[in-house]
Amino acid sequence: MDLADIGVTGLATMGRNLARNLARHGYAVAVHNRSGSRTQQLVREFGGEGTFLPSEELADFVASLKRPRRAIIMVKAGRGTDAVIDQLADLMEPGDMIVDGGNAHFEDTRRREAALRERGIHFVGTGISGGEEGALNGPSIMPGGSKESWEALGPILQDISAKVDGVPCAVHVGPDGAGHFVKMVHNGIEYSDMQLIAESYDLLRQALGATPAELAGVFREWNQGDLDSYLIEITAEVLDQVDAETGKPFVDVVVDRAEQKGTGRWTVQSALELGVPVTGIAEAVFARALSGHPEQREAARPLQGPELTGVGGKELVEDVRQALYASKIVAYAQGFDQMAAASKEYGWDLDLGAMATIWRGGCIIRAKFLDKIRAAYDADRALPTLLADPSFAGALNAAQESWRRVVTTAVRIGVPTPGFSSALAYYDGLRRDRLPAALVQGLRDYFGAHTYLRVDKDGAFHTDWSGDRAERPAS
Repeated sequence: MDLADIGVTGLATMGRNLARNLARHGYAVAVHNRSGSRTQQLVREFGGEGTFLPSEELADFVASLKRPRRAIIMVKAGRGTDAVIDQLADLMEPGDMIVDGGNAHFEDTRRREAALRERGIHFVGTGISGGEEGALNGPSIMPGGSKESWEALGPILQDISAKVDGVPCAVHVGPDGAGHFVKMVHNGIEYSDMQLIAESYDLLRQALGATPAELAGVFREWNQGDLDSYLIEITAEVLDQVDAETGKPFVDVVVDRAEQKGTGRWTVQSALELGVPVTGIAEAVFARALSGHPEQREAARPLQGPELTGVGGKELVEDVRQALYASKIVAYAQGFDQMAAASKEYGWDLDLGAMATIWRGGCIIRAKFLDKIRAAYDADRALPTLLADPSFAGALNAAQESWRRVVTTAVRIGVPTPGFSSALAYYDGLRRDRLPAALVQGLRDYFGAHTYLRVDKDGAFHTDWSGDRAERPAS
């Protein structure tokens, strides 16, 4: 019988659209789902798009794949993923490949890759970004795993990925969990990006008394310049939407409680372990958490704030635009810092310029200025921070006065802008010659004898705070 080039098991929206994408590109695709009705529906509705080989049982699914077998898992991350991996692995042979295309935690991917490597099976943790539309029409793809698996999978993944200037938005990220780590950071940056956009909208609406439709026009204008991005584009679409039932702006009938699936939280947890300050991502995660506690917000109604509107005009719109761009640069810089730290910690040898390249299309955070990030790392692969790149440093320096006015205005009228504020604080902290951490070290030595370093001599020291207060070299 004819055999499939590649298989997809798990045919919810993402899996189904990925299978269709593969078929549209001329690959024979084995398809399987735990409930056979989804498999049948896919073939019935989209069978004309290419060659699908449906299977009711997982064993038949594996048997329908060409050797070395390539099977993509598109199931919800967690215990269910482990179960499917175990079942697939028992049916496979050395040299076969299992590709996890879900949002798995990178540590789980590292564990699974190590276990399957002992059995001679390649496990490829793969980040796929772009949502259901990207999965169908061309996503950004971030595969990890062995170089051998990339040789077999790479041409297929690059074929079905998004393309920008003819360059595929798919590259071998690195070994074991590197692909899922990079996708996690992508999602963390996405959290920050959306939070900054929401703060821009909120501040302009409260300060100017502007309508959502009027602000849609502002975002459309912004999308023609440095802020050109998918998220800015769809912000204008969402703000322009009118609820058919009530005639009110769509954003006014949506409950103001933002949900999350965990990748933003994972990003912050990982950053804490790596010692990397991702303040913008953290504030975005915490802002969603705050929105998810309506009972606390209701109880806080007696808390007072200023009652000010009409505090700006076109000059405030321009200030917010510049603050948004500057804060966005900081958010991306922090995410790239985290990837650099993880690369060193786990021995991944990540090419940060390549990460910027594959994020230019297909994914949710695709944006014009990713070309500038790629250029910055092309010029200096060891760049200590994106903020040191002359292009970005110049943009931040030019924006800083607007940035400060925006944060001041927000504080004055009582509009919370944790994203803008934390990004500005990071900028100010990074540029300072000396930070108050010297006092923190003194306090730590006072109550816990944790020692400190001096600026004028080598070695660690401790002051006898409870005795004669003499300084002595730490033992």
